[in-house]
Amino acid sequence: MEYKIEELVPIVAKLAEKYTAGESTSVTYERAEALMGAVLYCIHEAEQQENSSPAPRERLSAQKMYEIGADCVKQKTRKALEVYNSLLPEFEAYGNQCLSDTFLKGLPEFFRWYEDKFCPQDTIITLDYPVLKDLSDDTGIDKIYEFLMCMQWEQAFFKGFPAGYVVQILERYSSEWKDLAENLCEIVYLHFAGHILAGKPLGEVNFEQSDYLRLEKILLETEREVLYQQVQYASEFFVKKSCPDSRKQGELMQYLGTAADNALVRLKNAGANHVLAHFL
Repeated sequence: MEYKIEELVPIVAKLAEKYTAGESTSVTYERAEALMGAVLYCIHEAEQQENSSPAPRERLSAQKMYEIGADCVKQKTRKALEVYNSLLPEFEAYGNQCLSDTFLKGLPEFFRWYEDKFCPQDTIITLDYPVLKDLSDDTGIDKIYEFLMCMQWEQAFFKGFPAGYVVQILERYSSEWKDLAENLCEIVYLHFAGHILAGKPLGEVNFEQSDYLRLEKILLETEREVLYQQVQYASEFFVKKSCPDSRKQGELMQYLGTAADNALVRLKNAGANHVLAHFL
């Protein structure tokens, strides 16, 4: 929904007055630009909410849309903090510095400094730990909230394995696993997929030469779609067993879909080049 600049300027002026605590509506150009960004961000939030509603609504004024969006931002900020606090007690970074720093140091700084009224579009932190969802177009609380949802899904996936299992996989993957800036879920899922396709029990972490040869043959002779179905079926069984919440099961399966795609590409290439031992 497009609004003319003359509809937005009065909203920015009111916001500027609040920013200066009522002393003035005059602010620097940079601050005025940031406040305009805040107004547009909130209107976008309102539009997203409107798009998710089944019943179409009449065109609302820019002021009303801003108010709805500003409330959405506050609610999402509260919800994001709730998700963070729910994950914190049992959060595990498995010794990986990038994940640990992002979650335990970066995110608290975001919640400490985030200004939902005057600069909701500011993400503040860099979120160095990569997730399996493209967040490049998101900013502010939208990006933080989606990142936290990814953390929720990844932690649920990790919890499905015995204690110490994830670390064993990471150690096999790289001697520098503590300093990796890679997605840990993708690494673990690669191992998971390799075991499933090779018909090897997950409890047997180490691959033998016979396992590599068998898996290589399967990867070379089987269509990708068939392999994907096998891995997805195993994922569904694993997720249902490790995640009792049916709603979260669907979300986790959708998230792991990206890991499954990436794992098959890497395994297929590794099999074709006879280097599966470099990955499993």
